[in-house]
Amino acid sequence: MKQQSSLKSTIAVSLNNYLDAGAIVAGASGITLWQNYLGLSEMHLGWLNAISANALGAAIGAIIGGFLADRFGRKFIFTYNLLVYMTGVLLVMLSVDYSMLLCGFLVTGISVGVGVPASWTYISESSEVHNRGRNICISQMSWGIGPMVILFLGMLFAPGGYLFSWVEGIAHLIGGADIAGNALNVFSSRIVFFSLFVVAFIAWTLQRQLEESAEFTAGKEKKSGIVDNIRLLFTNRIAVRTVAYLAVIYLTWNLVASVMGFFLPHIYETAGGVSNEQANWLSCVLWFCTVATTAVLSQCIDRVSHKAVYILGLLFAIAPWAMVVTTGIGSTVSLWAFAILWGIEGGLSVQIFYALWGSELFPAKFRAGAQGLMFFIVRGISAAWGLVFTYIYGENGEGFTLAAWCMIALLVVALVVGVIGAPDTRGKSLVQITEERYGEDF
Repeated sequence: MKQQSSLKSTIAVSLNNYLDAGAIVAGASGITLWQNYLGLSEMHLGWLNAISANALGAAIGAIIGGFLADRFGRKFIFTYNLLVYMTGVLLVMLSVDYSMLLCGFLVTGISVGVGVPASWTYISESSEVHNRGRNICISQMSWGIGPMVILFLGMLFAPGGYLFSWVEGIAHLIGGADIAGNALNVFSSRIVFFSLFVVAFIAWTLQRQLEESAEFTAGKEKKSGIVDNIRLLFTNRIAVRTVAYLAVIYLTWNLVASVMGFFLPHIYETAGGVSNEQANWLSCVLWFCTVATTAVLSQCIDRVSHKAVYILGLLFAIAPWAMVVTTGIGSTVSLWAFAILWGIEGGLSVQIFYALWGSELFPAKFRAGAQGLMFFIVRGISAAWGLVFTYIYGENGEGFTLAAWCMIALLVVALVVGVIGAPDTRGKSLVQITEERYGEDF
């Protein structure tokens, strides 16, 4: 019965990952449409990425949400946060200028950040010892299903897509019979964001029914204030070393993944020379490979070496970028190989182990806060990297090879540091891990 309960709560909370990745990819799949509609430059696109769920917006939300979850509970976040998400999505849907679009991306991003540390913490605390990895993988599957569904919708609703006539009907109903051109085309992106609004409402309804984490409730009498938890996190040597380790492996991987998440359809269209619909097809297949690979991993992650899977995932991550610097992605075969290889990587990715280890290696009193801090560091730096990437990449992908070498270097760092510091936590309870690392006082 407990196993069924943990699976049910995992699925409900994992919808946050659907909404996280969905927000990133919804922006990415329609970014060219918004660019054409509002006359945006590559720098404008860089700023949209920088303040979105892909970077700074999520960074700000994470450091706030993490410590709030440790102080007031995981359920507190689930009760209110998705209302903020729905507000941000509505702003994007109704945008008529760049400032409104920017604001919508920021609000949505902040909500995503607030929800992430509470979600991963709740999943780990609600899981059985021998199902913790499986449940984290289910969460990761949701992170893959979101983009897959969003990209599929983007493909159907895109100009020239199978359901674009339906988009035209809605656009004319709302904007009048004279609406045409770029103003008409961008309605396909508006509808995609509306689908996120619907899923967010469903997730909010389900999560409000969840019980508080038993581990949080058990230690409620010992809870410290937010300032005390922050001080404790920064003064405990083991916690500081753990933050540094996890932040490094997640940052180096995420600098690559953030570019892939937000700019990949745009890269396909510029460096690969394909249409918006074809770009969405490629990305949709990529995410299908991610979901399929994660589904396989979920069945064995609690029984196999985490370090071996970590190494395998990063080898699959390096492979597509190595292909770029040797053969490029100008051919159809190269484009498909690039998508499939990175899709498999997504199913074995560093993010799985960051979510797993991040919720295992800290005591309950600042578990979510530590994750929020790391998420803040990673997504904050990713915001700046998004701007740098647009400069390296160029207006039409002329710097793509140089960008690929940067990606390879980052992934190699993630591989080396990750292997050196990989913890052995498989089969241990969270209480046991905490006592081994911090002593019984925690």
